[in-house]
Amino acid sequence: MSKVRLRSERLQWVELDGEVVALDEVALAYLSANPTGALLWRELSRGTTRDELAQCLAGHFELELERAEADVDTFLEDLRERGLLEYE
Repeated sequence: MSKVRLRSERLQWVELDGEVVALDEVALAYLSANPTGALLWRELSRGTTRDELAQCLAGHFELELERAEADVDTFLEDLRERGLLEYE
């Protein structure tokens, strides 16, 4: 499975109180992520796979794996549509 990561060259972000606030410098848009999204965001900043993200989410929030996979897919699709992901 290929690794995916955030496009660091177009994003500036900070974590505040367990949430992420980011600026997409190309679209000139602010984004935010709640604690669940912040967990995924941190992993994506390092580079990871979809399956690793789902396992991380399921383990951290004690979710069933199918639910975690669906949540990860939704999160990744939103970031992909915004052009904020790159694949290795």
